[in-house]
Amino acid sequence: MSCCGSLSVVPFPLSWSCYEVYRLSFMMVNTSGRSSGQKAQLLMPQLKENDTHCLIFQYYVAGQREGANPGQLNIYIKENNSPLGIPVWNASGTAYPTWRQMELAVSTFWPNFYQIVFEAVSTGQRGLLAMKGIILQGHQCSNTPHFLHIKGVEVNARQTATFQCTVNGRPQDSHNLWLQGIGGRRAPMRETKPVNSRRYIATFDVENTTKGDSGRYRCIVHSDKGVGVSSYADLTVKQPPVPIAPPQLTAVGATYLWIQLNANSINGDGPIVEREVEYRTVAGSLIDNQPVDKTTHKIGHLDPDTEYEISVLLTRPLDGGTGAPGPPLRAKTKCADPMHGPQRLEVVDIKSKQITVRWEPFGYNVTRCHSYNLTVQYRYQAGGKEETREEVCYDTLSLAPQHTIRNLSPFTNVSVKLVLRNPEGIKESMDVDVLTDEDVPGAVPLQSIQGSTNEEKIELRWREPVQTYGIIKQYEVRSSGETAEPSRPSGPSFLSFFLSLFLSLPLPSNTHPSFTLSCAPPPLPSPTAPLMPGYDQETPLNQTDSTVTVLLKPAQSRGAPVSKYQVVVEEERPRRARRAVEILRCYPVPIHFQNTTVLNSQYYFTAELPMGDIKTPVPFCIGDNRTYNGYWNAPLLPHKSYSVYYQAVSTANGETKIDCVRVATKAAIIVTQLTTPYIRIAPAAGDNQLTGAATRKPDAVEPEKQTDHTVKIAGVIAGILLFVIIFLGVALIMKKRKLAKKRKETLSSTRQEMTVMVNSMDKSYTEQGTNCDEAISFMDTHSHTINGRSESASPSSFTMKTNSISTSVPTSYYPDENHTMTSDTSSLVQSHSHSYKKKREVADVPPYQTGQLHPAIRVADLLQHITQMKCAEGYGFKEEYESFFEGQSAPWDSAKKDENRMKNRYGNIIAYDHSRVRLQAIEGEQSSDYINANYVDGYHRPNHYISTQGPMQETVYDFWRMVWQENTATIVMVTNLVEVGRVKCCKYWPDDTEIYRDMKVTLIETQLLSEYVIRTFAVEKRGAHEIREIHQFHFTGWPDHGVPYHTTGLLGFVRRVKSKTPANAGPMVVHCSAGAGRTGCFIVIDIMLDMAEREGVVDIYNCVRELRSRRVNMVQTEEQYVFIHDAILEACLCGDTTIPANQLRSVYYDMNRLDPQTNSSQIKEEFRVCGLGLRALFIIRGYMVF
Repeated sequence: MSCCGSLSVVPFPLSWSCYEVYRLSFMMVNTSGRSSGQKAQLLMPQLKENDTHCLIFQYYVAGQREGANPGQLNIYIKENNSPLGIPVWNASGTAYPTWRQMELAVSTFWPNFYQIVFEAVSTGQRGLLAMKGIILQGHQCSNTPHFLHIKGVEVNARQTATFQCTVNGRPQDSHNLWLQGIGGRRAPMRETKPVNSRRYIATFDVENTTKGDSGRYRCIVHSDKGVGVSSYADLTVKQPPVPIAPPQLTAVGATYLWIQLNANSINGDGPIVEREVEYRTVAGSLIDNQPVDKTTHKIGHLDPDTEYEISVLLTRPLDGGTGAPGPPLRAKTKCADPMHGPQRLEVVDIKSKQITVRWEPFGYNVTRCHSYNLTVQYRYQAGGKEETREEVCYDTLSLAPQHTIRNLSPFTNVSVKLVLRNPEGIKESMDVDVLTDEDVPGAVPLQSIQGSTNEEKIELRWREPVQTYGIIKQYEVRSSGETAEPSRPSGPSFLSFFLSLFLSLPLPSNTHPSFTLSCAPPPLPSPTAPLMPGYDQETPLNQTDSTVTVLLKPAQSRGAPVSKYQVVVEEERPRRARRAVEILRCYPVPIHFQNTTVLNSQYYFTAELPMGDIKTPVPFCIGDNRTYNGYWNAPLLPHKSYSVYYQAVSTANGETKIDCVRVATKAAIIVTQLTTPYIRIAPAAGDNQLTGAATRKPDAVEPEKQTDHTVKIAGVIAGILLFVIIFLGVALIMKKRKLAKKRKETLSSTRQEMTVMVNSMDKSYTEQGTNCDEAISFMDTHSHTINGRSESASPSSFTMKTNSISTSVPTSYYPDENHTMTSDTSSLVQSHSHSYKKKREVADVPPYQTGQLHPAIRVADLLQHITQMKCAEGYGFKEEYESFFEGQSAPWDSAKKDENRMKNRYGNIIAYDHSRVRLQAIEGEQSSDYINANYVDGYHRPNHYISTQGPMQETVYDFWRMVWQENTATIVMVTNLVEVGRVKCCKYWPDDTEIYRDMKVTLIETQLLSEYVIRTFAVEKRGAHEIREIHQFHFTGWPDHGVPYHTTGLLGFVRRVKSKTPANAGPMVVHCSAGAGRTGCFIVIDIMLDMAEREGVVDIYNCVRELRSRRVNMVQTEEQYVFIHDAILEACLCGDTTIPANQLRSVYYDMNRLDPQTNSSQIKEEFRVCGLGLRALFIIRGYMVF
């Protein structure tokens, strides 16, 4: 809609109306009845001419009453159809009772076009807003200044943008100028500067610009007569460039670093006109900059062995165009060769066996490396040849450093020098020669002393001591004599004389002289065996079926103190004359109970007690099932006869004397099914002193025993006794023959026995199936083991009542004399030393105490045992595993300390106090001795393993400290770094070389295999003079809380670890993520393989229980517990069939060779075992095989 010429009315609820009254034309808005905020807009035609325009108009504001405010009148200037923006002029407030005239000076510049908009805004009050006389002129306004064209401004962020507006007119106080932005920002005028008499320049500053300040700006001037508006100018705010990535290190030297800028990708605006490299030391604050004109740059004049932080700076045009430093690169320079060796070396103290040297202190400017060591090298003559030794000097930081060399020989020339080493070079000091002081000479050689005697003198001759330790000036001879008459003793006399090879001393004629030189000790007399106390009778204090209590009395020492007491039990066998008291021989060779069968020994040591335990007579119980100084006090067998001997041992001058006495005897108890009164066994020849032999009637008799032992007629008792004696004799002869055969064949092969057993099972499984209900009960599937000797539980067990306590005892536990206990297992037997010196016989101590409910299992019975345990959906394993104690079983106060909590990966798998690995404390660091690791015993090897968690970032240094401190040569890792998206272990090893404080670890070799990786590291420690080679075995096929799919790979891994671990190395470090589940599985398998090989039995249950006493929750799941059994079964059944590739041809040839005795070959036997083994494994896993 248009009216009043070229004006256009915008359709709003409130609009402009055109009126003509008495030749008066005007536009009006009636605000009566309108709500506040309603608008009416009136548009002028677009202005496109490149010139200054002047708009003249009159306006009128009338209210209903005086002082009313009916509305507001605004004027906008739009550019290129842009939004209205901010008004350049407005009229508001109280009503104006008369018409007022205004001028609007608008400057337009091509190619932009402009449009003037009038807007009336209602305030909700009744009134009128009117305009008339709107005239647009194509020239300047007469009363209002106008602007010339203004230019756009480009600045960098945080800089000040300056606009200059040229005003056509003279500056006046009534003129108000400002800079107006589209976004609403308003900048006041800073200053004006006249150009000529008709023009001046107004300057405006937009300070501290940001990207948000970018946009279009214009200048506005207000006066009483009107408003002047300039054209728009652009403000462009640029962001200084910043590199996205840090620079890359390309080369390292002692005093330089080569880097690649890596500045192609940036945040911010270009173009890039300048590049700089900014660097500083990590420990310092001084920053240096270097301009760069290439993509690579060398930073020189750096300090050796110093870590620097390097960043790249980029600059764009204009002030403030330099961006912030990019991401930093941290790089460390190498060490440089020491500047020179230690200086001013001097000797400050000289003694006979030590000297002290001092040198001028030095620091980093000499060492040129923070990792260095200082050693003292010294040379001297010893035994006719030159010896060179080296010691580390630890006093290097004090103001007066010094070092004392000890254990030198007196009166010896020593040449000393200091050696300064760092990774890049060696520098030595000047040599200093010194002579140690004299000392007491060595002894005169006793074999050189010769002499002759007569009634009044002794003549002696001797050679000079081998070790004079100086110039000998005088000898001293000491003499003493014993007179034949007690009333005339002769006291000792002393003579001193100068160096001589002849000495004559007058002595009384009635003395027997003896001489000792003061520089050699007199020979000591040989000790005499201690005197044992007398025992009037050999009746014990107390006696049960399996124990005997005796009174142990102290012995009387003669010539040497009693060092220990020993209790010996000897089995009294039939047809053996008991040795008489007068020809009693003692027992010098200690034999453990476990080894009696293999050694065919009739006696064993049941206890060894220190001298201090028997100062007064004390009672002692033989057969209490306890261990005394490594000797198991095994329960006595009721059906056997014993003699108990008590002996005292004295040791002096390398000689051992023993005296012994028999203190008690115990007769056998024969169990019979007769209901007749008790009968007495006829004693063996010479056993006329045996007492207490009797028979006992069992409370309950099973049918099998009834048929084996029942005698129907009481009158044949004498015949039975005769038969028993003959049978015992035959059994003894057969036993001796079998033991001789065992010694020749060095024990039978357990694997062959298992093969036969599996073969028999293979034949019988078709008939009997896998019905577990037909098998014996779950508890009976465990074999009963007595310290390494195992006998299967027999269904013909009977019950003996002793003191109202019922104890189930299998008959195989107490075999008859005619039954040879030919177990296919072998106990660990070591040859006993005949030097009788007290030493710890670790090999004879059982590694675990076998429980009554969970005894060890014979390897030959292992398959049957596992088959029974897996019946009823594995109920046996489930019940056995759930019997383990779960959770904390010992204090772990150290791990719970606040300073140690961050060193634990999991809060419930932490180190017990009693078995934790204690690191050497670091001075100034609280609780630096803690690491989440525990010692675990191996098979007869205390603290053979260290079970620990996978290192975290905070504990990597502590982990390598532990490896160095414990002299570890093997690290076993049974976890991956990340599993199922979760970090299980930190990567604690380098890809090349890494320094962890004072530890340097270098990767030497990586060997990739199908299921594991072998890494070899060279580890160095600051201040140490050795480089250790450490192997890491990383098994990658084991899921967390699960088990590998096959046992073969893990068994090969265990064997590889065992073969690569040196015998003299420290504990083997084993870790997974928490150091409990998979770690426990590996350790148990390793221990059980040793136990199976050495003893022929496995004790997995008690091994796991023992491990859990050292570290919480070892073997974490029932699945892992079952997997251990499967792995041990496969290892025992199949063995190690690995063949090196380069030996395949020769080995294959040998395996195909026929054995003439069996008419079979090794390869056929292996194939048969493989088939049987697979069948057995399928059977125990619940599959039927046809």
